[in-house]
Amino acid sequence: MAAPRFSILTPVYNTPAGVLEKMLASVETQDYGSWELCLYDDASTEPHVREILAAAAARDARIRVEFAERNSGIVGASNGALAMAGGEFIALLDHDDLLHPDALGHVSAAIDGAPDVDYLYTDEDKITASGQHRDPFFKPDWSPERMRTQMYTCHLSVLRRSVVEEVGGFDPEFEGSQDWDLVLKVTERARRVIHVPRILYHWRMLETSAAAGGEAVKPYAFEAGKRAVQAHCDRTGLQAEVERDPIDPGILHLQPRLKSEPLVSIVIPTAGQRRDVRFEEVVLVVHCVRSILEDSSYENLEIVVVYGEATPPEVLEELREIGGERLRLVPYEGKFNFSAKINLGAVRSRGEHLLLLNDDIEVRTEDWIERMVMYSEQEGVGAVGGKLLWGDGRLQHVGVAFDAGRPGHYHRGFAEDYKGYSNYTLIARNCLAVTGACLMTRRSVFDQLGGLSMSFPVNFNDVDYCLKAYKEGLRIVYDPDLIMYHFESSSRDPEVKEWELNLLQDRWLAMTMNDPFGNPALTHGLPRISSYVSWVKRRPGPLWKRQRRRFEPTR
Repeated sequence: MAAPRFSILTPVYNTPAGVLEKMLASVETQDYGSWELCLYDDASTEPHVREILAAAAARDARIRVEFAERNSGIVGASNGALAMAGGEFIALLDHDDLLHPDALGHVSAAIDGAPDVDYLYTDEDKITASGQHRDPFFKPDWSPERMRTQMYTCHLSVLRRSVVEEVGGFDPEFEGSQDWDLVLKVTERARRVIHVPRILYHWRMLETSAAAGGEAVKPYAFEAGKRAVQAHCDRTGLQAEVERDPIDPGILHLQPRLKSEPLVSIVIPTAGQRRDVRFEEVVLVVHCVRSILEDSSYENLEIVVVYGEATPPEVLEELREIGGERLRLVPYEGKFNFSAKINLGAVRSRGEHLLLLNDDIEVRTEDWIERMVMYSEQEGVGAVGGKLLWGDGRLQHVGVAFDAGRPGHYHRGFAEDYKGYSNYTLIARNCLAVTGACLMTRRSVFDQLGGLSMSFPVNFNDVDYCLKAYKEGLRIVYDPDLIMYHFESSSRDPEVKEWELNLLQDRWLAMTMNDPFGNPALTHGLPRISSYVSWVKRRPGPLWKRQRRRFEPTR
């Protein structure tokens, strides 16, 4: 008999009878038939478990059962189920959870469309003891940076069996977070990762499960997750130390641990404008440069100020006094053009990394440059940005998102401590663009992409740059632990012109119509109730149309 496409791995231990029966039924009623269910009982002490498993195996030859003589824990049981598998792919199903009836069919269709895929994951929700569905998790497409700070792919995970075996299966060193460790190892070598944006897995909320009890139930699992991510960073050369969030056990943070400090060129365009900052009039560029030099821990930097013809001479003199040998002043002639100023500054700079910075920025995070270099040093990264706050502390930028090709800032004007959906503002993640008000990119990438497009003199030059990088297969990174103040649009007209949006969409609408780091069920970064009701139906409806929304300047 030909091997099935899917081997569903389910370690079992003392599962309540009704819950176990429902789990089995969710597999047996799958519309897609090429599967086997590998049940590995980890020496359950409740007699009903053996009876139910034996009966299931007797009624369906695709259900295979092994009974362990002694308990070996979740990793041992998972590896026991893996050893039983003969399918091309393995799907991970906990003994108390449920598959959507169409789960394997949708995943199989995704594989048919991308035969080289090595890892797939779906959306999920939770199911209460009374059978109510709640807490839908509508996920983005593959985001390596997010995966390091949040185990967001979770359920349903489907992995190519040959790759799982290559990495050694489930590692007992990471008991409790063995799935996170396995996915990290597999995706380090995966040819392709695919997200199926449908709720195809229902995670049951029992008192003994992490879905309901969190860290109180499985404290060891969260510590194991931290160690798994640290091991991943060490394997991949990411110069970071992993720390747990002091409040939310499901969030990790990466602290930079650079082995060296490559030269960073901070390019600041200015016209020497004045503005009130916290009730005191300041020259913005002077305030910005002073903040960089006084509040940054990074040493190996140069500051390249590209100044317009209207810049007062006394401002330049004050900059020389503050900046000393680290400062380079570059004159710019002509009408304001942010792209032209940045490109000129890049030509006149010497750094391995370019840091584009508005003159209305103030440093808040001391190691902000280290944080950017930590990511920018990675070959797969094209641009890095952080969390920007207005002067009163409200959110201004947490990455640029798209709705139907229109760029904008989710949660703009919200309180700084606003978490967003699924901790959107608190976790490192990938997005299609970050603002040019504070953006780092490697010089080699900047040269490869041709710098900023002169077609965008004021708005969207940063977005266009990031989209060029993304098109080349490079990731755009948002780091929530890099926090800066942004006294926004002090040096330019804040209004976005219609022709600017039209030009951006002429170039990039095909790529941005459906933001890969959003989800069809989200609007403005938040779930729509109607979409959730549709996804959990027996037959999910078609993808919902995107809603138009207001957009703002990205810088």
